[in-house]
Amino acid sequence: MNQDIIIRLETEKDFREVEALTREAFWNVYKPGADEHYFVHTMRSHPDFIPALAFVAEKGGKIIGNIMYTKAWLEDENGERKEILSFGPISVAPEFQRQKVGKKLIQYSFEKARLMGYDVNINFGNPGNYVSCGFVSCKKKNVSFVVKDNFPTALLVCELVPGVLDGKKWMYIPSSAADCCDDTEAVEAFDAGFPPKEKAWAPSQEEFYIYSHSSVVR
Repeated sequence: MNQDIIIRLETEKDFREVEALTREAFWNVYKPGADEHYFVHTMRSHPDFIPALAFVAEKGGKIIGNIMYTKAWLEDENGERKEILSFGPISVAPEFQRQKVGKKLIQYSFEKARLMGYDVNINFGNPGNYVSCGFVSCKKKNVSFVVKDNFPTALLVCELVPGVLDGKKWMYIPSSAADCCDDTEAVEAFDAGFPPKEKAWAPSQEEFYIYSHSSVVR
């Protein structure tokens, strides 16, 4: 299945197509409308962005998916930091979703990340989308967020090298790259450059609200 899909690095000529794809993939999924395409647009100029891990999935000359990474960090109990990865957005065109395109992008990019010396990836997401790719609850790897012993349900950890986090407690420190989405006026101004779409409520928004506002407890 999907043997005719090519995965390659993103090039500058792909930028607008990737942004449009991201908009379509996320529209009304986590909120009415979307801001992920603006995040993609601004991420490329952020110092934490990793261009060597920005990949697109192409079929028949058309981009049907993409994945992008930033640096992130884990801090142990002694205050020492470890540089890790965080991907997102990972986007798949609506007509190709649930066909393992996203999984292929994750697996391919993880292989490249290992070659670059990275051994951990952490991101926020719906667990149902990621556990089949090796992600587990942050609690299982003793990775807290914001305060000690806070283990958000949506914070997921994948060790690219098994066991690398064992034996310590960690605090997750994300990149500031996504902070751009807090500027709602800038998001709206950027979105105005795309064809109009109707903002609406969808059940997936409530589902993610539950995941993102709950924690795994002892």
